[in-house]
Amino acid sequence: MKKNILKLLLMLAMLVPLHVKAQQKPEKYRPQFHFSPKAHWINDPNGMFFLNGTYHLFFQYYPDAMVWGPMHWGHATSKDLIGWEEQPIALFPDSLGYIFSGSAVVDVNNTSGFGKDGKVPVVAIFTHHNPKLEEQKTGKHQYQSLAFSLDEGKTWTKYSGNPVLPNPGITDFRDPKVRWYAPQKKWIMTLATKDRITFYSSPDLKAWSLESEFGADAGAHGGVWECPDLFPITHNGKQVWVLIVNINPGGPNEGSAGQYFLGDFDGKTFTAQSKKTKWLDFGVDNYAAVTFSNTGDRNILMGWMNNWQYANQVPTDPWRGAVTLARDLDLKTVDGETYLTSLPVKELDAFAKSGFALKNVKLTAPLDLTEKAKNKTGLFRLDLTAKDAGDFTIVLANKEGNELTVGYEKSSNQYFIDRTKSGETGFEKGFGQKHMAPRISRDGQIALSIIADVASVELFADGGLTVMTDVFFPASEMSSLRIKSTSGITLDALKYSVINP
Repeated sequence: MKKNILKLLLMLAMLVPLHVKAQQKPEKYRPQFHFSPKAHWINDPNGMFFLNGTYHLFFQYYPDAMVWGPMHWGHATSKDLIGWEEQPIALFPDSLGYIFSGSAVVDVNNTSGFGKDGKVPVVAIFTHHNPKLEEQKTGKHQYQSLAFSLDEGKTWTKYSGNPVLPNPGITDFRDPKVRWYAPQKKWIMTLATKDRITFYSSPDLKAWSLESEFGADAGAHGGVWECPDLFPITHNGKQVWVLIVNINPGGPNEGSAGQYFLGDFDGKTFTAQSKKTKWLDFGVDNYAAVTFSNTGDRNILMGWMNNWQYANQVPTDPWRGAVTLARDLDLKTVDGETYLTSLPVKELDAFAKSGFALKNVKLTAPLDLTEKAKNKTGLFRLDLTAKDAGDFTIVLANKEGNELTVGYEKSSNQYFIDRTKSGETGFEKGFGQKHMAPRISRDGQIALSIIADVASVELFADGGLTVMTDVFFPASEMSSLRIKSTSGITLDALKYSVINP
């Protein structure tokens, strides 16, 4: 009997370390410095705000499966925009419907009247999507509602007067993005309505009045308009209003994407400087991108790192979907035309310390940086500049022979990300392709920043004028890195940093 007990104890002792080791092994494709939920489905980021040193990210979430379903608002928090801690679900579906996308504001003046005992209310404005009404095909199944929090987003109370903005009969009537318009002391709601934007105003977030409409003859109309955003940026001493409009499908490289317009807003009407299409991101995996509220003059954007073309099929488990790196937005003028720029937030610098730097590197043969990098994780940031560059390609690879390439083609003056050989691509016929993006800058010097996580790459070119985001699914870590050029180029400067989240 004693022998049997000793045997059992020995077996248990052997099992414990194996169990611990298994728990510590990272899940295949799991992002290491981009937010992804512990399990199940995620899409659009919603209701993002900053308050008392904490960034709050809410997101479309289905906690019962890894495919899209009845939407909730998930919740995560961060002190630095890089490391995120998942919180309990914030908003659940109810008798009025699923909880679709929207925004949240810090109502510092308590215009809503939700504040109590000196506590500042955070008010979420979201779309209720009613599946029962949708079946009746009345076109009135989406409408806008409120919820408020008096403990900085931890718990929420839905407003008893919901919905605050009924549907006038527009099939796609959703994704309210709300901000305070100080000159007229009112709230402005930017709402997606089919393939255009409708603006509403309110003094208290409860009673809304129609102001104007934009977009019937502007921008891309290859799909429905979704998840808009409106905010000002000061550029060359003048205030320029930025209107972001996400579209699905109809992106520059197929599937879903984000476009933007620059212009003026007077509290009633948005007037665009130009009606031509400008793209927020030329990659295929930055959708529903919107900014945080309550960040002052700083405009920080995050998007859903996926594409509706294959979102329900990507080979991740037990989660599906992630959020892009947070990005600082600004404006830059090139040959009289102004563009929105986006760059990785400065908070990333604290996680990208070890590495090396090179100067005046003449590239006549492939430059293998693998041994110098000494980075088995494949998590890195690469910054390089080159004057009068010809074609060049940056190759991320692994021991299985998977390759993801990023580079520049001089003949077409375009940047590219090619994931045709990047690993698993067969889950969707259009996934394994090469994506192109125009070089907007007229500067003779090319400047690139590449941020690589386990299963994603983000390219920021020429100070953020051209941006691309693509996900990919390699068999193992992309720990090999080399740069090659058929025509030969000189790299003025190269900096490689290991990202250690």
